[in-house]
Amino acid sequence: MIFTQYYLECLSHASYLVGDETTGRAVVVDPQRDVSQYLADAGEHGLHIERVVETHIHADILSGHLELAARTGAVISYGQAAEVAFPIEPLDDHQRLVLGEVVLEILATPGHTPESISIVVREHPGDAVPYGVLTGDTLFIGDVGRPDLLAAAGYSADELARMLYRSLHTQLLTLPDATRVFPAHGAGSACGKQLSTEKQSTIGEQRATNYALQPMTEDEFVAAVTEGQPLRPAYFSFDAQRNREPHELLVEDEPPAALTLDDVVARAADGAVLLDARAPADFAHGHLRGALNVGLDGRFAEYVGDVVEPDRDIVLVGDPATAAEARTRLGRIGFDRVVGFLADPAAAAEARPDRFEPSSRLTIEQLAEARGNTPDLQLVDVRNPGETAHGTIRGALELPVPALNRLLPALDPARPTVVYCAGGYRSSLAASRLRAAGFADVSDVLGGFGAWQAAGLPVTAPPDHDHTLRNEEASDAMPKESVPEVDAAEGRRRVEGGALLLDVREPDEWTAGHAPEARLIPLGQVQARLAELPKDRTIVAVCRSGGRSASVTEALTAWGYDAVNLAGGMRAWAAAGLPVVTDDGAPGAVI
Repeated sequence: MIFTQYYLECLSHASYLVGDETTGRAVVVDPQRDVSQYLADAGEHGLHIERVVETHIHADILSGHLELAARTGAVISYGQAAEVAFPIEPLDDHQRLVLGEVVLEILATPGHTPESISIVVREHPGDAVPYGVLTGDTLFIGDVGRPDLLAAAGYSADELARMLYRSLHTQLLTLPDATRVFPAHGAGSACGKQLSTEKQSTIGEQRATNYALQPMTEDEFVAAVTEGQPLRPAYFSFDAQRNREPHELLVEDEPPAALTLDDVVARAADGAVLLDARAPADFAHGHLRGALNVGLDGRFAEYVGDVVEPDRDIVLVGDPATAAEARTRLGRIGFDRVVGFLADPAAAAEARPDRFEPSSRLTIEQLAEARGNTPDLQLVDVRNPGETAHGTIRGALELPVPALNRLLPALDPARPTVVYCAGGYRSSLAASRLRAAGFADVSDVLGGFGAWQAAGLPVTAPPDHDHTLRNEEASDAMPKESVPEVDAAEGRRRVEGGALLLDVREPDEWTAGHAPEARLIPLGQVQARLAELPKDRTIVAVCRSGGRSASVTEALTAWGYDAVNLAGGMRAWAAAGLPVVTDDGAPGAVI
């Protein structure tokens, strides 16, 4: 038997080639749209692909069934409940496909979708323990398929979850424990909520470790699998429909047409989306004004599908060397309207610098400063609900990337806006989307929530308040935390009375000038150096203008320290005529 798993990391998608060496007959299960690898491997092993089996109608990818059928003459098969607009050979429950010695048995396993099937693979007809089972989106490693994607198609999540429960218990869990499990997706897919990074398992391992397969009633199962699912990516309904229809075939690895800057500007004026697939740092250095930044190194196609409507033309304006790859990856989700790429961005930027601009990215120190000193700051968290449930930066509005286009009118484009995600990839995307929509002052955060939290800065996950923007309502200004503050004169009096003056600025700021009595611990090091701070003395926290030190004061208070913020920071200290010195005692300056 030839059995090959293909795993597409950027979409967390697994597909399979199963062939019989004695007859040369083979099938491909759940293919991605660029199908050359299946053809190459089949040719290498002397196999003929005679059938393409789809375990269900996919929503996260545009599948390669039409491409494979066109290039091999293969029959396309789905489960009996599938409704598509092209010729197929439906497969019945417990139907056997005999390839030779290798036998495939179809199991009807509805739940993720009504037509879902699983495929039991046996190397020999009489094998008591199958080689494995291809479970599609019915059973994952560590999870099961989400049952809530078809709410708009006449099925409730409750109905599909009950189907799923029965499919698991009457079909898949009746297989021997040693049966290998090969799913259609892994970690990162939005088709479930806690998929493993492992690419295969066994029925026995899943029976023991998968939360959804533990002993529970059907009602308990429904509650467990419908709660906490990630937001459905915006393009899923588009792909689900496209997979039901005939459509143009993908031409693999062919770059789109090369365009001049004038061509690109004209296309944009006609409604085309400008898409820059470089890394966020490169994009921030300089990019074509109005471009969206979705880095090719991440989950590129998925996030493009979240922020770009599928009926719009796309022009690639980043690195010309990646244009062919970007086009193919967009084609994997059916976004075929890539009409060209900017042929020479460097020359275009030199000739027309007015068309190009940098973008603002803030460190966590700069964000802390902005939170403390910008009363009308609009702070936006674009992570998913499962992430924000564990904490957000206080005052942030939750606007997950899949809901970005829908909820954009709830934000005020006239207010200074800072966007963050977990690490900086999605925030660059979201910030570029806001700029393209006319937001005048937009930044995103380097290192995102992860950097903020790692520095010990205050986070919150209030159980009684939902910051998620659900309606097109104007949001309030950044809430003022109840951080105790003192002015410069009072701060000096407290220091003279024994308080510690904690300077949380950066070393270069300290070197230029600091208060004689102060101790330097930069904001990003405070949590790691808590042992240096006394709990039996008041701590007066200070920075340049009071913003960073306000966040540190909030954190110190939460950790049980008696801390106050020096309002106005070292600028207020110097303005009050209080001493500012360098390390050698000479007069210093606040920078």
